[in-house]
Amino acid sequence: MGAAVYRPATLDDATRLFELRRSSILELALSGMSVEDATAWAKQLTPSGMERKLREFEIWIAELDGMTAGWGAIRGDVLEGLYTAPEFGGQGVGAALLGRLEALMRGRGVATVRAEASSNARAFYLRRGYRQTGPQTPVGAWPIAKQLLS
Repeated sequence: MGAAVYRPATLDDATRLFELRRSSILELALSGMSVEDATAWAKQLTPSGMERKLREFEIWIAELDGMTAGWGAIRGDVLEGLYTAPEFGGQGVGAALLGRLEALMRGRGVATVRAEASSNARAFYLRRGYRQTGPQTPVGAWPIAKQLLS
């Protein structure tokens, strides 16, 4: 496998990113949530919702050997989402993409990145220096944050 290529997403990527997010939830989220919860989450997603994300957030894609391996979204000091294609799960794609997004934010002077982690992703973020900043929300998300600048 070659080195990852990172690029900004465009509206032309909407369908591919929607499908990646959906399959990531249905296949990878099961490590931290029930099949029913993952299915309910995935059913809330729509292609038009992905198009809206592409207009509202800065989304970066990680590509490996020409395949979309993952994507992450940021806006201001918020990490809005980070997803890895199931076939690339556990291979460092998510960690590398997170590092790339944090570097962009740090370069823009963001002192602390905030996010809400799903139950299946919380341990991933905690291993990478994030700390829990509050109790689990009614929708099941965990508020987290990480200092980027001291």
